[in-house]
Amino acid sequence: MSSDPLDELLGLVGQPFIKLVLSKPRAPAGDLVRITVRPVTLKGEAQLSFVYTHATRDITKNLASAAALTTLRALLTDHLANAHLFTDREEVQLLTSKKGRQTLLRNKASNPTDTRAAHDREKQRYIDLNQPFLTALGVTNERHQLVPAMARKWKQINKFVEVLDRALSATPLKQAASIDVVDFGSGKGYLTFATHDHLSHTLGLPVRVAGVELREDMVALCNDAVRGLALDGLRFEQGDVRTVVPPKLDIVIALHACDTATDHAIHTGLRAGASIIMCSPCCHKELRPQLLSPHPLRPILKHGVHLGQQAEMLTDGLRAMLLEVCGYETQVFEFVSLEHTNKNKMILAVKRDKPSADTEALWQQIADIKGFYGIQSQCLETLLAKDRAAVA
Repeated sequence: MSSDPLDELLGLVGQPFIKLVLSKPRAPAGDLVRITVRPVTLKGEAQLSFVYTHATRDITKNLASAAALTTLRALLTDHLANAHLFTDREEVQLLTSKKGRQTLLRNKASNPTDTRAAHDREKQRYIDLNQPFLTALGVTNERHQLVPAMARKWKQINKFVEVLDRALSATPLKQAASIDVVDFGSGKGYLTFATHDHLSHTLGLPVRVAGVELREDMVALCNDAVRGLALDGLRFEQGDVRTVVPPKLDIVIALHACDTATDHAIHTGLRAGASIIMCSPCCHKELRPQLLSPHPLRPILKHGVHLGQQAEMLTDGLRAMLLEVCGYETQVFEFVSLEHTNKNKMILAVKRDKPSADTEALWQQIADIKGFYGIQSQCLETLLAKDRAAVA
């Protein structure tokens, strides 16, 4: 192996590794703080993803192996003095003195098993803490350290992007000419920014993401952050699911949509033929008064907590069945609670390649459930019935 420290480091980068961090910027680097490099696979091709962390923004570049090594050599020659490589077996540091002399330090991992576990956790972390949008939104401080009070939000962001990434893999969207995403009720934009970051920067997809929020101050705050970070393909606008109907919609997100607002969000996605619909419902009010009387379960449902749980289960169960009728593979599962509600359920619907085989049987099952519980109406079903009547 070459005795040149830089050549030796680049030789190790050509082998499997966890991540490489370039630091200690020199004068030509300007406001560049660090560069984090990770191996990724894009469209079946092994590449290296470079995340350039500047004082106010991040820039992501994905390069094939040969180009990546050439870029690394140039960066470590002129722009950054140090490098820290993490592998399963060891940690390798390239240090450059003030006189330009380079030294390579190699140390075995203190516990290879723990290193592998850390690698697995690293792979499951879909958003990097160094991303500037996290600082702009108050999730991290200026040194890109997690703000303790935001630990729960950080967990939710990563879990959400993990669910989205897996759903995306079950669709043909990665081959689409463009992807349009709308986040209804986007609030402060945590998940909206994270969605844009993952789709645009990590996966390199041609994406347009819009956050829709009723509160004008939140819209202004998020748009200021977008301008400050110079992000393309991300915007926020004032409105709600009933007033904003995008001409093209591939992914619908609606977290903490109150009561029937979730039904309207799902309906908007269905009418647009969205490939992915992600909802985290709350405030299940519509069915609750319909379950009181008469009903064989009234002795149980007379307890308010039971009535609320039953209304929630029936509402989201019917929503899932209606999505299946419309040709979606649907899952209902536990999610990470939002900071302003203890609700932790998510409905994830991914459009099938082929429609359901027997929709009439599914409609009959829905009618049977409604009949048993004495349900007169459910918002999503009513909206779909109007659509069917218009077509007829």
